[in-house]
Amino acid sequence: MAAAVAGFSPKSTHLHNPISFNGPHSSFLGGSLKSLCFQSKPRNKSSDFISLVVASASSRSSTNSSDGGRFYLNFTGFPFPLGPFLNRRTFRTEAVKDCIWLFEQEQALGFSSVSTNNRMTVIKLKSGGLWVHAPIAPTKECIQLVKELGAPVEYIILPTFAYEHKIFVGPFSRKFPRAQIWVAPRQWSWPLNLPLEFFGIFRAKTLKDEDMMTPWADEIEQKVLSSLEVGIGPYVEVAFYHKHSRTLLITDAVIFVPRRPPDCISKESLLASAKNGLAVKLLSKGKEVPEEPVVDNKMNRQKGWERMVLQILFLGPSNLLEPNATFAQMSQKLIVSPIVKTLVFSKVPEKVRDWIDRITRDWRFKRIIPAHFSAPINASRSDFLAAFAFLDDLLGERYVTRPSLSLLFTSLMGKAASYFPPDDMRTLSSLDEFLVSVGVVKKTVSGQKR
Repeated sequence: MAAAVAGFSPKSTHLHNPISFNGPHSSFLGGSLKSLCFQSKPRNKSSDFISLVVASASSRSSTNSSDGGRFYLNFTGFPFPLGPFLNRRTFRTEAVKDCIWLFEQEQALGFSSVSTNNRMTVIKLKSGGLWVHAPIAPTKECIQLVKELGAPVEYIILPTFAYEHKIFVGPFSRKFPRAQIWVAPRQWSWPLNLPLEFFGIFRAKTLKDEDMMTPWADEIEQKVLSSLEVGIGPYVEVAFYHKHSRTLLITDAVIFVPRRPPDCISKESLLASAKNGLAVKLLSKGKEVPEEPVVDNKMNRQKGWERMVLQILFLGPSNLLEPNATFAQMSQKLIVSPIVKTLVFSKVPEKVRDWIDRITRDWRFKRIIPAHFSAPINASRSDFLAAFAFLDDLLGERYVTRPSLSLLFTSLMGKAASYFPPDDMRTLSSLDEFLVSVGVVKKTVSGQKR
């Protein structure tokens, strides 16, 4: 179990460093194998009429001191423990002025050199209280940054069954004992299906689909994706819509990979990923891998980030030695992670299509906040639909309900978003075939066979 250790309470400093990303539109983690465990191209003419832009942050905050109150001990996780094991730095960003804040920490995969960011979103309600989505590790620094918002935490939300979000809910809630805990339905874990109490989550209420009786229903609506068994268990994720700011909150359904690494990922992690280790030697397309020291510079940090992203998206990409070509194709656009698409959504496309259609029909959002990679993302309903264009191929024409003109527009955008380089998909496709053969996941639904 994760445990927070109290330390010095530092002050915060505010860094004004807005970041924006522009790139061609087409249809994690973001997705990662976690969902089954516990739980760019260069600018072209098409980008002239549609593009995604990651909204600039108005301010960033983190604390500075000898240890920063960042100590947090966690060695749990299956099949890989979730790092960092001892130290987690927290960054706070104001996404919507006086309304929505993003809190980010680095999240590493076991003892590897692969990291991404894990995001908690905090919304200030009309009551003056705070609504906390997908808590992160409650370090001294993190809790101080929450308290600096000057409002009580009223609700703590677990929007998924996934382990890396579930593990922090109990410890975080103990920092705010008066807050109500609400969790996604059908919680489960693997290889042992443990009750919520094992994770330190007590007296939790269950989130229900389109429930208008929640205490926040006048301000935040919700829709539940609760699939049939995708293999060893169901995929469960709750989407939320903050009406005043027109913001869609997603956990792992979509991602937007930025060109540059998030601030919360340490230079040590980036440089470790830039080293030509065993993974690079195995995934180098047979090219000779030079043995050379890694110098701390911008180029090597970028190489480390690109290698991290490709391993998160594909598990075994075709060329880690020279990752920039594939990285350019996968970054700067709203996509469904290849792992989530292949191992989860392709198994239950009817359920996913119904969820996506209800979201785009009822909610007029203009930005999306996922739990990983970039956020907030300036994106419309058409952008969101385009990321899921692959569902039409799986389900066949009789499942398409949108008007023909809308379908054509979405299809054009969806081609690039659904395209993943075949060479990079080989390891993931082989893993899918193996998992199907041993009964861990279901077969992919085929619209043509149907």
